[in-house]
Amino acid sequence: MAAAAAAGAQRWRHRTDRTGGRRRAGRLRELLVSGVVDSFGLYLGWTLFNLVAVDRGGLAMAALFNSAMLLGVVLSAPVVGRLARHLHGRTLLLVAGCTEAVLRVGTLAALLKGVDATVIAAGVTLMHVAAFTGFAAMRAEVAAVDARPRAMTRYALSIAAVEALGAGTAALLPMQTATLTVVFLVYGLSLVPNMLTARRARTARNVAPPVPGTFASRVERRRAEGAARGVPVALPVLAAGGGIMLLSAGPTLLSVALATELYGHHAVAGAAAAFSAGCLLSSWAVDRVGRLRLPAGVVWPLWGVGMLAGWVLAPAHVAGLFVAQFLSGLSMTAFEGGMDARLAQAARPGTVTTVLAWSASTRALGSAVAVRTLPLLIAAPQVGTVAGAAAAVLSVASLTALARRRKEASPVGA
Repeated sequence: MAAAAAAGAQRWRHRTDRTGGRRRAGRLRELLVSGVVDSFGLYLGWTLFNLVAVDRGGLAMAALFNSAMLLGVVLSAPVVGRLARHLHGRTLLLVAGCTEAVLRVGTLAALLKGVDATVIAAGVTLMHVAAFTGFAAMRAEVAAVDARPRAMTRYALSIAAVEALGAGTAALLPMQTATLTVVFLVYGLSLVPNMLTARRARTARNVAPPVPGTFASRVERRRAEGAARGVPVALPVLAAGGGIMLLSAGPTLLSVALATELYGHHAVAGAAAAFSAGCLLSSWAVDRVGRLRLPAGVVWPLWGVGMLAGWVLAPAHVAGLFVAQFLSGLSMTAFEGGMDARLAQAARPGTVTTVLAWSASTRALGSAVAVRTLPLLIAAPQVGTVAGAAAAVLSVASLTALARRRKEASPVGA
């Protein structure tokens, strides 16, 4: 009798596990599809935006708008920290999506109308505050369903790959009225799936748990309150991420402008396709590197080297540009997915959305400095020299971290 009851309970658990697994898989697919649609529309419009900017103001104007974009990503972290204290994930996604849709269409229309560049840059900043507020909320939803690095990396690589597809599509489109009308519609309406998936959002408001009692308890409470407000809880990790992007992300984030200036408008499509191919391999790369069980101090700088290595060859031949974008897609996606997964796993309950916003924000801060500085230092043909120097610095940092790890692991007196 007892054996039969135990067998029945085991079968019930198996059925429950299968049902729960199907639900998780279904929710992940829903989040993935909505993120892919949104990102395709975003990069279709944003690449067209950059092509118009390069045509009217060269690399300098493109750098202005891209640094404004990255400033918006930086500012999104404190905004998310505030909003997440008061809004459920469902409401946060809806507010961010509606705001972003209006600003997407408005900034592109202003650029085409010839509005002053500083005004457009301000709109671009606000647009990306909204965009990365929604992106943090979406990644928090992914972490709520499946917090494993593989799930987060898969989401990141899918987003990055379809961004490249959107960029390549935009590069091949003719600048005609009918084309611009279609781009405007896709640019704005691609956010609708995000708003629909918000109905099933799982993330709650960031609330600091009450911790009464001793002085130590009060200190712990203040830390919890800081985390709920959006104060980062892993400063060394965040600083490392920002530093790596400062050294390595500039050429990749200016790839549309660099490809156009080096090889012409149509090279953008090939570069985007190469970036997309690299993104699709990033999950495999993360798995292979993960088996080595190396610390982040060793692995993360090497991802930065991967972002830069191909750019040494990019000015010499268009094939070098494609190699650069392939390696950039693989390395940047692997780095961002691994960093987000680590922070999501270490975050306090109820603060994942905010922590992931800070993760994107610190990476963007480093990227913004790189993007704004690069055109001031060099012209497009000299990008290989700067890429080689930065790759050398990151290689030394990785080797130093590896030597330190081996020294710590070796027996005392060996």
